[in-house]
Amino acid sequence: MGKLIYAANVSLDGYLEDETGAFDWSEPDEAVHAFWNEHERGIGTSLYGRRMYETMRVWEDDDWLADEPTVVREYAQIWRDADKVVYSSTLEDVTTARTRVERRFEPEAVRQLKADSSADLSIGGAAIGAEAFRHGLVDECVLLLYPVVVGGGKPALPRGVRLDLELLDQRRFDTGVVHVRHAVRNA
Repeated sequence: MGKLIYAANVSLDGYLEDETGAFDWSEPDEAVHAFWNEHERGIGTSLYGRRMYETMRVWEDDDWLADEPTVVREYAQIWRDADKVVYSSTLEDVTTARTRVERRFEPEAVRQLKADSSADLSIGGAAIGAEAFRHGLVDECVLLLYPVVVGGGKPALPRGVRLDLELLDQRRFDTGVVHVRHAVRNA
């Protein structure tokens, strides 16, 4: 059985992106990128909302990767090797391999996906992540807290949901980014 892991880059005041939709403040350096590579190696299936999928699908294309550092090229291959499920009622078609669209987020289908998986699953995107939290599907949270306060925007964690957490791991990067990994005790 796989665990469902919510993973995100987050401002210190708790946002995925600022009020304009920007998240340039969370561009990883090589050490943080290497951390995400290691994390993603254990993921067999990634669950995305439409907007997160549209952001992530750049990893399917090799054109821009030629001059990038090895750690960035490695991430592209890791991302391509994982299965992807995109939850969207508006997305007509997907443009990446190993990807399927589901029109609605069905909690029971996600529970079955977890039960049938030999690898962990990740979930990314504020709206779809909030749904997973509300239905008690998230087993762990992996957050990279960036040393920036953006003052508002898209919250990383759902409003109106109580989560009791247990700290499993932590790490500080030289840039001031802090990794925290928590188990969701009431999942």
